[in-house]
Amino acid sequence: MKSLAFCVLVALLVLGVSSETGPAAKSSRETRLTAARSFAFAIGDGALEGNLSRRYRRFDLVVLDGESATAGKVAAIKRASGGLVLAYLDVGTIESYRGWYNAAKPYRLDYWGDWGEWYANVNAAGFRSLMLGRVAPAMLAKGFDGLFLDNTDMTETHAAQKPGMRALVNGLSRLVRSRGKLLMAQNGAGVNWPLRRFYDGINFEDVSFSYDFDRHAYFRRGAGAVARAQRIIRRYLGAGLKVTVTDYVAARKPSQARIAVRNACSAGALPYVSDIYLRRIPARPFLCS
Repeated sequence: MKSLAFCVLVALLVLGVSSETGPAAKSSRETRLTAARSFAFAIGDGALEGNLSRRYRRFDLVVLDGESATAGKVAAIKRASGGLVLAYLDVGTIESYRGWYNAAKPYRLDYWGDWGEWYANVNAAGFRSLMLGRVAPAMLAKGFDGLFLDNTDMTETHAAQKPGMRALVNGLSRLVRSRGKLLMAQNGAGVNWPLRRFYDGINFEDVSFSYDFDRHAYFRRGAGAVARAQRIIRRYLGAGLKVTVTDYVAARKPSQARIAVRNACSAGALPYVSDIYLRRIPARPFLCS
């Protein structure tokens, strides 16, 4: 007689789920994510103004602010481009301008001056319930193809928060995959590697160029740092994740943008280049040749 554990495993396989990761077979969205050739990280001021159908029609993958974008705008972009639109959701810090700020306020930790927000106590069940039960479902209900999580890497400086972040990411993975949708994260090459099973993709910032908040200046990363970032990109690609790269350069620096695109493409990632506040959206996507 087969054991109960064996029968449960068979049942899970038949249903196409695992104990942690959700559907085993690739969904249509996963296939489209794999095939995507262009990317826009469009969460800055002005990203949701004007003719969005025209602005984003050439992009296969677009990330919009999950709270600010309306269902109508999400639908308009998807109709125009036939691409994927993900909802940006910050799960590692608490932003004062969010509609859920008062509910999240009790879970604030220390203040992060660069961006004017507080690190979140993700170990608190109340904070995770807020994200899982209210915030994320409201975004997905707008027709987004999934979520794009920011500041999961806050555990690099707040190591005690790792259990809570893992539980939150696991819960969000279950939430999106139960709806046949996608989950991406950003940065945290080390802390997100153990969580890679929960993600379909990851975005790495600052591979070639970045911004120094103390000096209020853009700067170029050294060759060694670029090479290390490219190795990390290839590692994640080897694990089956889609990888995008976002670099930050000053306006009127086309030569720097070309360098950033070349470095991202040579590692196998989709490139994107903008200003540090992501307000500059190119008329045409950055493409790998």
